[in-house]
Amino acid sequence: MDGIVLKVRENSRVVNKTVYIAVGLHRDGKKEVLSLWPGRSESASFWMSVLTDIRARGVNDVLITATNNLNGFTDRINNVFPESRTQICVIHQIRNSARYGD
Repeated sequence: MDGIVLKVRENSRVVNKTVYIAVGLHRDGKKEVLSLWPGRSESASFWMSVLTDIRARGVNDVLITATNNLNGFTDRINNVFPESRTQICVIHQIRNSARYGD
């Protein structure tokens, strides 16, 4: 679960908009886009609404989540999917170590 910033034309101007995505991985290795959410600000409460929506649409269990370590995100995941384990996305770990040093 993460967001990607895209350039979008809005009112004759090009502006940055974020599209948030949740991708699931089945036990057989097949990936599935669970949903895309455009343009809201990323926060733990935003992701709580996303997780609740995913649960309401039939996802019963999540084994592992990979996140950007947003403050409060892991708690929100565990509220909706209590058996889930969370790890920080490898790309975010690399970016953070390069940004802040070892």
